Amino acid sequence: MDILNKIARYQEREKQLAWEGTFVDYLEIVKKNPHVAQTAHSRVYQMIVDHGIEMIDGNKQYKFFSNELFGLDEAIERLVEEYFHSAAKRLDVRKRVLLLMGPVSGGKSTIVQMLKRGLEAFTRTDKGALYGIKGCPMHEDPLHLIPYDLRPEFEEEFGIKIEGNLCPLCQLNLETKYQGRIEDVEVERVLFSETKRVGIGTFSPSDPKSQDIADLTGSIDFSTIAEYGSESDPRAYRFDGELNKANRGLMEFQEMLKADEKFLWNLLSLTQEGNFKAGRFALISADELIVAHTNEAEYKAFISNKKNEALQSRIIVMPIPYNLRVTEEEKIYKKLIFQSDIKDVHIAPHALKTAAIFSILTRLRESKKQGMDILKKMRLYDGQDVEGFSEADIKELRSEYPDEGMTGIDPRYVINRISSALIKEDTKCINALDLLRALKDGLDQHPSITREEREKYLNFISIARKEYDIEAKNEVQKAFVYSFEESAKTLMDNYLDNVEAYANMTKIRDPITGEELPPDERLMRSIEEQIGISENAKKAFREEILIRISAYARKGKKFDYKSHDRLREAIQKKLFADLKDVVKITTTSKTPDENQLKKINEVSKTLIDEYGYCPVCANDLLKYVGSLLNR
Repeated sequence: MDILNKIARYQEREKQLAWEGTFVDYLEIVKKNPHVAQTAHSRVYQMIVDHGIEMIDGNKQYKFFSNELFGLDEAIERLVEEYFHSAAKRLDVRKRVLLLMGPVSGGKSTIVQMLKRGLEAFTRTDKGALYGIKGCPMHEDPLHLIPYDLRPEFEEEFGIKIEGNLCPLCQLNLETKYQGRIEDVEVERVLFSETKRVGIGTFSPSDPKSQDIADLTGSIDFSTIAEYGSESDPRAYRFDGELNKANRGLMEFQEMLKADEKFLWNLLSLTQEGNFKAGRFALISADELIVAHTNEAEYKAFISNKKNEALQSRIIVMPIPYNLRVTEEEKIYKKLIFQSDIKDVHIAPHALKTAAIFSILTRLRESKKQGMDILKKMRLYDGQDVEGFSEADIKELRSEYPDEGMTGIDPRYVINRISSALIKEDTKCINALDLLRALKDGLDQHPSITREEREKYLNFISIARKEYDIEAKNEVQKAFVYSFEESAKTLMDNYLDNVEAYANMTKIRDPITGEELPPDERLMRSIEEQIGISENAKKAFREEILIRISAYARKGKKFDYKSHDRLREAIQKKLFADLKDVVKITTTSKTPDENQLKKINEVSKTLIDEYGYCPVCANDLLKYVGSLLNR
């Protein structure tokens, strides 16, 4: 079987990665590739940037996170630049616990899991290679073997700063096994593995009465006391705590602020001094990234306790809010559904987008900016052009509420409601209305929603429904118009030619007869009247369009009918105006004649072939739009 061959090749690659040698051999590697001796924080940063960086909408997008996390570009950029980059440069932030703080199901755990899996893979590459003293339970840096007095000279020769000292067991082995001969100490390549507890640790607090500090720092092996005669003999100690095993890599402190205080105090010297106390030994050096996560309520309770001030000063808090972009929220739902076993139920176009609109609306806060409502804000955040506003307004809106996105409906709730709609018996396809219905039904069962919030969320469901109604009508009307985009472009070009001639007081040459004619006022007014442009306002509107075209031209951007919200609306309404009666009659006729039936079949085929509908949701869409047009 092919899978067995792949397993064999994988095992062979793992064997090839193995390396053993002496400290002398290791020094040769260090001389050629100094990055093998980089710090844990530097290793994490290098891993992230090696995947690549893109600039999107003025923000850095790190490809390392881009396939799993959506809509968190700003939060991720801040995390990477303000923490990992600074820590990689040995600035003081590396002496802090990284605390990811945000609402439930916002991506905190995903970030940590990605860092863990990423480190496992990175240490199997040339750039991420690292080495440790063979037999060391903490797989520590072999450079710790170099005496303190010689380290300045080593740094001058190799350009590498050495921090930390040998663990008690390695110190004993150096004296007894190697008789002090540093050059003979055996060194091996280290491959991180969470399952094997190499370079990656996880600590989860439990009942304070039963949990032992040994879970963090290791414990005495009482079965060996008789053999070694003392509890202070390193051979009688198990260096198997999470802080030991996570050395050189990352330790995740789950639900950190729920842990008993005695566990948190161990982090004080580890973060600030790079060491911790274990058993009857001197302070043990450790180089590791400690990352924790919590929600906002627990964090506020933590900082309100004066006893936590010392630890608080050793924490870097990185807010991880909910995504605030509709298109990115839709990607989250697609990812979660794709990971499920529900592959045979079709999801109609715009269904997930409509659910995403509802979710985002619950997370946004009403702006005090004049002329800005919550729908416009949603569209601006999503990268859409909104007439009268620019990118500068987006920055202003974000600064208005720095904590925006820390509340609202979480993706887990929405995906639960989507799941309930998907698994209904005999369900072959679900559409936007099915999902809105499921979201509405779920509000009654949601344990933490107040009556006031429920009313607000019901209003957002209504707004999402209206947004879907617009999309549905446009979709059907486009399907009725053969080559809608081409028709819209032709109509716009004709309109713009006439507007330009009107503004310049020139004539237009008829493309067929070659005759020079005055601007077609009837055509221009038939389009402008669709959006309520009065006779007195037509001149200002036409000048506004020409100014927008000129601005696009200066920036080297192409202007089309979608580049101006009101022009787009006018073009669409003009195209659809003559079609409305045809669509209405065709989609609502109980006994369609031969021509109507033929048209329905043509439109259904277009919806299926061009827009991603299935026969079930295409039929439902036509019926629904027919009912909308009859209102």
